Amino acid sequence: MLGLELYELPLFFALQGVALYAVLAGADFGAGIWQLLAGRGEQGRRIREHAHRSMAPVWEANHVWLIFVLVVVWTGYPLAFSSMASTLAVALTAAGLGIVLRGVAYALRSASAGDTELRAVDTLTAVGSVMAPFALAAAAGAIASQRVPVGNAAGELWSSWLNPTSIMAGVLALLASAYLAAVYLAADARRAGDEAMAALFRTRALVAGSVAGVAAIAGGLVVRSDARWIFDRLVDTPAVFSVGLSLLAGVGTLVLVLRWHLGAARVSAAVAVAALVGGWALAQNPLLLPGLTVREAAAPDNVQTLLVISILAGGLILFPSLALLFRLVLRGAFQAEPVIERGAPLTGPSSGLAATLTATRLAGACFAIGAIFLVLGDSAWPHAIGVAALGAFIVLGLSALAGEDSRE
Repeated sequence: MLGLELYELPLFFALQGVALYAVLAGADFGAGIWQLLAGRGEQGRRIREHAHRSMAPVWEANHVWLIFVLVVVWTGYPLAFSSMASTLAVALTAAGLGIVLRGVAYALRSASAGDTELRAVDTLTAVGSVMAPFALAAAAGAIASQRVPVGNAAGELWSSWLNPTSIMAGVLALLASAYLAAVYLAADARRAGDEAMAALFRTRALVAGSVAGVAAIAGGLVVRSDARWIFDRLVDTPAVFSVGLSLLAGVGTLVLVLRWHLGAARVSAAVAVAALVGGWALAQNPLLLPGLTVREAAAPDNVQTLLVISILAGGLILFPSLALLFRLVLRGAFQAEPVIERGAPLTGPSSGLAATLTATRLAGACFAIGAIFLVLGDSAWPHAIGVAALGAFIVLGLSALAGEDSRE
């Protein structure tokens, strides 16, 4: 695949996960940042409500990619993972806490009543939305600047990720998240027919994108001074083409937003951020950590083979599921349905609702049966029943979602 060796394949897939997480979860965190900056009054309330409605259906799915990356690196490159996790324990704990705060805020917001409670929840959202992307990007900056040595807790717990390169990476991550979110939220508002909100976030997208571009150029000077090795690799290797693509996509996004081509701007904004991840990966290759190459860090071939098979098999389930989820979100299928009066016949959309509920109940039953047979079974035939039941669970679950889509 793409001329890669077996030991490189899991890392290749993990980098795709990093790029997807930066784009999708970045937009979610950026929405939280805009909630923080929304201000008071009716306009501020509408901004917070719009950001919440747009991201609520997908925020949890976005974090699938972070889990995926952690599992793949842990399994495929255990020495590198243990070195990173131990030296960067504080940064990763801060990122995890930020993600938890973001999730708690989503759970609490639906049960909040009154302006005081909503402000408290929105503050929680904002804190989590700043902590997580900053800490994760700072950890990446620590790896890029070679401040994570090989060994258990061999590096500095604080200065490894609180240094000029890491802080620059954290600030750039916050700006990129705000930029992505503004583009996405402008497109969502226009799709919903709210032209005033679309114009408001269009302006924010133009400002955030311009500031992020200037910060990226300034960040290059910081890296040149603080981590010359990675800077030289960025400009003297194929990484320069990826960085150039990011700059072109960023400028293209601003032009598209300025001309109100918000759907296309979503794609180009994602390319701009993902290309930065690609540039970092190309510049870092073949080193994972100082003195440790990808080949040296890789687990044995049998582990790598099983890991690649697992990734490909899981992708057959994950990608269609996420594609359906995002299609439903973009088509507005998760908007609130009108209330059905008592005594009204179950026809049209209501009968579709009944069919969806039936499929949902059957999916739950299949999941329970599959889990019981797989966990308690001690021979081949109960395991086969368990796998078949879980397969039926997936099919019925997707059917239920598709039923929701058809009721529009």
